[in-house]
Amino acid sequence: MPSFDIASKVDLQTLDNAINTVKKEITNRFDFKDSHVDIELNKKELSLTVEVESDMKLGQVIDVLVSRTMRQGLDANIYDQSKEAFQSGKVYKKVIPVRNGIKQEDAKKIVKLIKDSGLKVQAAIMDDIVRVTGKKIDDLQDVIALCRNANLNIPLQYINMKS
Repeated sequence: MPSFDIASKVDLQTLDNAINTVKKEITNRFDFKDSHVDIELNKKELSLTVEVESDMKLGQVIDVLVSRTMRQGLDANIYDQSKEAFQSGKVYKKVIPVRNGIKQEDAKKIVKLIKDSGLKVQAAIMDDIVRVTGKKIDDLQDVIALCRNANLNIPLQYINMKS
C-alpha cells in the first residue's frame, strides 16, 4: 500500500550556516555599527538567543534572520516567536526556540484535518511523525496539497514516499 510520512525536521548544519550569514550581514550593516549584537545557537536545546541594544534593532535582526533562513531553504516557521523579549540591564534579550519534530497536539490537528477532508486515506501518529497510507498515490498527493494549503504554521516535510 502506498504511504508517506509527514515530518518536521530541521537540518542543523543549514540552520548554523544561516545564522553565521546573519552574523556577517549584521556586522557589515551601517545601522548596526558600534552596537552590541549577539546571536547564539544552542544546538542541544535547539534555541536561539538574540541580544541587542534596543527593541527596534531586535526586530531588524529577526527580520534578517527569517529572510536569510528562507534563502538557505528552511521554512520561516521553524522559529517559535511567541515568547516576548525582555530587558536585561542595557540589552534586550529574546530566546527563540527552534521547532524540531511535530508536537502531539499539532499531530492531532494534522490527523483531524486529513480525516475531515473525506479522502480515502488513513493517518497514524508515530512519535514525532504522521504516517499516511492509502490505496492510490493520487490520494496521497491530495493529502500533501491539503496540508500545504491548511496554514498550520508548522514547517512540514513530506518524506519516505513508497508506492
